[in-house]
Amino acid sequence: MLSKIRVGNKVIGKGEPVFITSEIGQNHNGDVGIALDLINISAYAKVDAVKFCKRNIDKTLLPEALKAFYNSKNSFGKTYGEHRKKLELSEDNYLLLRSQAKKKGLIFYASVCDEDSVDVLENCDAEMYKIASRDLVNLPLLEYVAKKGKPIMLSTGMSNEYEIEDAVSLIKKYNKQLILMHCTSQYPSDYDNLYLKQIPLLEKKYHCLVGFSGHSIGILMPLVSIAVGAIAIEKHITFDRKAKGTDHAGALEVEGLRRIVRDVRNIESALKQIGERETLIAERSAREKLGKGLVAKQIIKKGEMIKAEMLTVRSPPVGMIPRYAAVIVGRKAIKTIQKFEAIGLNDVGLNYFDLDFEKLKQDLESFEWKKLLEEKNKAVD
Repeated sequence: MLSKIRVGNKVIGKGEPVFITSEIGQNHNGDVGIALDLINISAYAKVDAVKFCKRNIDKTLLPEALKAFYNSKNSFGKTYGEHRKKLELSEDNYLLLRSQAKKKGLIFYASVCDEDSVDVLENCDAEMYKIASRDLVNLPLLEYVAKKGKPIMLSTGMSNEYEIEDAVSLIKKYNKQLILMHCTSQYPSDYDNLYLKQIPLLEKKYHCLVGFSGHSIGILMPLVSIAVGAIAIEKHITFDRKAKGTDHAGALEVEGLRRIVRDVRNIESALKQIGERETLIAERSAREKLGKGLVAKQIIKKGEMIKAEMLTVRSPPVGMIPRYAAVIVGRKAIKTIQKFEAIGLNDVGLNYFDLDFEKLKQDLESFEWKKLLEEKNKAVD
């Protein structure tokens, strides 16, 4: 398993920023002008990549499907073939889109549905490939793409574990740069069909980096996917969620896309690891204001043996921290300590380097802490 995969000037993998793709797909509705606008919107939102979808309609549909009458509110033609062809952009269009994406600093790639489409993307110098869920079982296409030697994202919707195993094995035979994308092929996807906990299971079973290609409404689920291990996410973008077409309803408009990028980056910051827990720099002012210190509950005379009931805990933390009370108790004061005066190790003739931390650990386990909180002594009133 590769822990990191380089795509253009980006690195995808564990410990790297989540790779965020604005999935334009065919939400341009066959209009290259809209496609260019969606690239610009994606750049504004600060995603890493834009993705389209390319097909050779005549080579991906049976003649009967091409001629089939298509009566749908989302139809762009009288037949299914006319509908699908209306949504396709030309190779010249793709060259223009690739140029615009590069100008905006975005990785450019597409879902490819046939060998001709792969060739178009090669001519456009695409930096990676996506295999959609519908083509996971299309092993000839997987082999053709894998041999190009570029990173591949493979969605796992509509498939079972044996089909995923076959696909992964075939791709890795030629190309180790594989990212599985957990996916539910329902448009839009219901929350109870997402099964996001499959993400770590896919990683463990198939020894691949795993991302999330989401079709649910809103921005929450891609964010949750990161918390369970997704290293890349795809989210559909649209110019209008009410627009004609099957992928618009579950897509994001510009403000939603901007927010999802913002929240992803905030989550990354929140998930940073620091090793053992310690007081953070950002917490120091709060500790200085709200922390607790060990003080005398009453006057303790010089030479007097200090007992737990002579001490109490107060804010701000002017004295030593209460966890060292067990060191103080049972020792004689080397000076007179006034009521509410902070108590330190030096008040019993010790310093930090005198502490036996193994013994302190044992003392802490047996120490009667409640005596530091009892307010029976009238001197406190």
